[in-house]
Amino acid sequence: MAGENHTTLPEFLLLGFSDLKALQGPLFWVVLLVYLVTLLGNSLIILLTQVSPALHSPMYFFLCQLSVVELFYTTDIVPRTLANLGSPHPQAISFQGCAAQMYIFIVLGISECCLLTAMAYDRYVAICQPLHYSTLLSARACMAMVGTSWLTGIITATTHASLIFSLPFPSHPIIPHFLCDILPVLRLASAGKHRSEISVMTATIVFIMIPFSLIVTSYIRILGAILAMASTQSRRRVFSTCSSHLLVVSLFFGTASITYIRPHTGSSITTDRVLSLFYTVVTPMLNPIIYTLRNKDVRRALRHLVKRQCPWP
Repeated sequence: MAGENHTTLPEFLLLGFSDLKALQGPLFWVVLLVYLVTLLGNSLIILLTQVSPALHSPMYFFLCQLSVVELFYTTDIVPRTLANLGSPHPQAISFQGCAAQMYIFIVLGISECCLLTAMAYDRYVAICQPLHYSTLLSARACMAMVGTSWLTGIITATTHASLIFSLPFPSHPIIPHFLCDILPVLRLASAGKHRSEISVMTATIVFIMIPFSLIVTSYIRILGAILAMASTQSRRRVFSTCSSHLLVVSLFFGTASITYIRPHTGSSITTDRVLSLFYTVVTPMLNPIIYTLRNKDVRRALRHLVKRQCPWP
């Protein structure tokens, strides 16, 4: 009978925030509002990069791809989170549904790491090697970088999900989280989880640190190029083209590092869920806001679009 508990897995239970009933109602409306703003903001970025000739450049091509990732990323997580918040009890998710959510989550997370790295490379070439910009960032090169980003995400997700969901689980495991994230699911495994956890976390750290190291290297060189400029106005103008990307990188890698790289000894379940809520729900909303408010080209394209669609007398 003990073996049957490990071979039949009808469903997992997502705890969500059902143990924090006083917060469920307010959190539901906050998460819903943030989700709607995320959908609107990222859809607007995609629309602007498609219809505005001023945004037909590699930097905005990568920004468009980033917004596509953010749309899928939040849609993979938020609808089920809202269902959990709207219920006083933990919500069931099938074994296949949990595996699918984690798979998509990893694909999009790794793809975003790689896209942010490609955007840093774009700024490096534009500032440090402007004469070679059109060659190094041709349409074919940009498509290759985006394709590599998605392929890296798919390979990583396939490896992780196959490793994790091949492990034996108890009959009705309760995930102390609002999504099927890597560590909460892995820790429910009945056997072989220690070695798997080491393997998965090593790969996760590598895929966070390698892109982050490349981004830091790019910006060290960019900073050197900026400091070498004689004009203060030129320094400000060049730095302003990087500031939006730097903020987005800080938000993404900062929250990811705290979540996956920090020691988990002594950390509370509530802390883990709040951190995850921030980087899965809040950060995708902030990205289009940052690029809209801090980028003159995007603001100008938005004004032109509004004037064209709503001509005032």
